[in-house]
Amino acid sequence: MADQQKKIVPIDYTHREFESIRQDLLQLAQIYYPDTFQDFSEASFGSMMLDAVAYVGDQLSFYLDYNINEAFLDTAFQYNNVIRHGNILGYKYQGRPSTYGTVALYVLVPASATGIGPDGDYIPVLKRGSRFTSTGGLNFVLTENVDFNDPTNPTVVARVDDATGAPTYYAIKAAGNVVSGFFGRESVIVGPYERFKKVGLSSTNVSEIISVFDSNGNEYYEVDYLAQDIIYRELVNPNYKNDNVASVIKPYLVSRKFVVTRSGNDIILQFGSGKSGETNVVAEPGTVALDIFGKKYVSDTTFDPTRLSKNESFGIVPSNTTLTVIYRSTNPTNSNVATLGLNTVSSALLEFADESKISTSTLNVVKNSLEVTNEEPIVGAVSNPTSGEVKQRIFDTFPTQNRAVTQSDYENVAYRMPAKYGSIKRCSVQKDADSLKRNLNMYIISEDAQGLLTTTNSTIKNNLKTWLDQYRMINDTIDILDPYIINVGISFVVKASAGVDKYILLDNAISALTEKYSTAFFIGEPLYISDIYQVLKEAPGVLDVTKVMLTNKTGTNYSSNVLNINKNLSPDGSYLMVPRNAVLEIKYPAVDIKGKVV
Repeated sequence: MADQQKKIVPIDYTHREFESIRQDLLQLAQIYYPDTFQDFSEASFGSMMLDAVAYVGDQLSFYLDYNINEAFLDTAFQYNNVIRHGNILGYKYQGRPSTYGTVALYVLVPASATGIGPDGDYIPVLKRGSRFTSTGGLNFVLTENVDFNDPTNPTVVARVDDATGAPTYYAIKAAGNVVSGFFGRESVIVGPYERFKKVGLSSTNVSEIISVFDSNGNEYYEVDYLAQDIIYRELVNPNYKNDNVASVIKPYLVSRKFVVTRSGNDIILQFGSGKSGETNVVAEPGTVALDIFGKKYVSDTTFDPTRLSKNESFGIVPSNTTLTVIYRSTNPTNSNVATLGLNTVSSALLEFADESKISTSTLNVVKNSLEVTNEEPIVGAVSNPTSGEVKQRIFDTFPTQNRAVTQSDYENVAYRMPAKYGSIKRCSVQKDADSLKRNLNMYIISEDAQGLLTTTNSTIKNNLKTWLDQYRMINDTIDILDPYIINVGISFVVKASAGVDKYILLDNAISALTEKYSTAFFIGEPLYISDIYQVLKEAPGVLDVTKVMLTNKTGTNYSSNVLNINKNLSPDGSYLMVPRNAVLEIKYPAVDIKGKVV
C-alpha cells in the first residue's frame, strides 16, 4: 500500500508548452526512474524520448486551445468559423458584392427620307443582358431594356452629306443601368430523394440566383428561410402608360423553394424535406379555418385563420431530375470602375421593329456603331470586412430580429443588404437634430476601384431605400446622405537607439503606421494620437517618440473638405474629434505619412 502511494505522481496541469512539459518529464524520470534512465545529456536516447513526448504534448495542447477558441464567437479567429457562428445567430454572409452604375449608350441611326430626324425603323432597343467590358477586363451586364426611341433621349447630327450638307446619320444617346458580372447556366443532376438535400454549384463568385427549373418544368424559388411560404414576384404593369410604374409586386404561394448558403466563394442550394406528390401546400379552408356543417368541432385546434398553407415539410425536394440553374456571377476581383473605364461592347442584343423591311447593310452599320461609357464611377464592391467587423455585425444582427427600431438596428440592416444590390463600406445612422419627429439621417460611403473612399452612387442608394422599407418602423423617415471625406496626413519625429540604421528605422515606422490604418475609419470615428505614439514606440529600433502632428490634406486628388486640426483636438490633445457626418481617410499612406529620425 505504501509503495502504491509512493508511485502517485503530482501533475501540474498548467504546464502545457514544450519546455515546461519536458522539464516535468525530466524531473519525474530522475526521481522515480533513477536506475532506468541514468544518462540525461542532450545527446542521449532518453533525452530524445523526452523531447518527443514533450513535442506531442505541446501539439495536443495547441490543438485543444485552438478548437476551444474556435467553438465560441468571442474567441474565434478563423474567418469561416466566424461566419458559421454568425449563421447560427441569424447573420447571412452575402459573398462578394456587386457593383451598380449608370452608363451612357450611343448609337448611329440613318436619317429619315426627309433628312429631318432619324429613321424610326432603324432605332433599336438594347435588350437586357447585353454585356460590356472595362479597360481592366471586368464584365458588366445591362439590367434593363434601353429604348433609343424614347423622345427624351438627346439626338444630334453625326454625319452629313459632303455635297449637300444634309444630315445622313444621327447620334442618339441613352442611359442604362449595369451590374458587374455576367449571366451563366449550369445543369446539376440530382439523385434519389433526400431530406434537406444540398446542391452545390461548380461556378464561383455567384452573386445572384436568377432561376431554378427541373426537367419537368417545375420552378424552385429562393426564400430567406425554408418555413417561408409567400414570396413577392415582379410582374409587368399593364397600366404602365397611365401610372408610369413599370412593374407591380404580387404575393405568390410557393411549395418548391430553397435557401442559399455560402462557404467562401462557393454557393450551395438547400431544399426542404417534402416528397413530390405527397405535400399539399394549400390547405383546405374547411379543415383549418371554418366549421363544417353538421360538426360541432374544428378539425385542427391549432389553426391560424390568416394562414391557409401547410408547411410541415418545408417545401418539396427535387429528386431523380436535372436542375437547370441560371445565375449571375460577379468578377473575381474588385469590380469598381473609374469614370470612362467602361468602354467596350462585348455582346449587344439589339432589337428592331421589323428587320425584314430595312436594309441589311445599313442595319449592320447601326449595330456596329453602338458605344458605351460611364460618365460617373461605378462603385459598390468593397473589401471584405475583417473578422472583428463581422463579429460586430453578428452581435448587432441577433437583437435586430429582422426589424429596425434603434439606430444600431438600421446600421445592421444596411450592412445586410444582399450583395446583388451593391454594398457600402461604412454606415452611420443619427437622429436628425433639426427634426421634432423620428427622422433619421443615414450616412453611407463606398469604395472606388483603388479601395479609396468615394460617394455612393444613386443606384445603390435607391436599392438601399427599397431594402430598408421592409424593416423600418412605420413612423420613421430616413434620409440617405453622403458624409464629408476629410483627408489627413501624419508627421512624426522619433529618436533612434544606438547602432540602428536610421533609414531602416524610418521604413519600419512608416510601415507600422500604414498597417495600423489600413482599415478604413468609421463615420464620425476620432483619430487617437496616443495610438500613433504607441505604434511608433513598438517599432523596432525606436528609442523615443518626440513629436506627432496631424495635417489636413487638400488640393489635387484630395477631398476639398477642410477641418481645422487645432480647433478639433481634444482638451488634452490625445485625439482628433471628427464631426458625426464626416469620415477620416489617410488616402495615400506612402506620401501622407512622413517621419524624421534624430
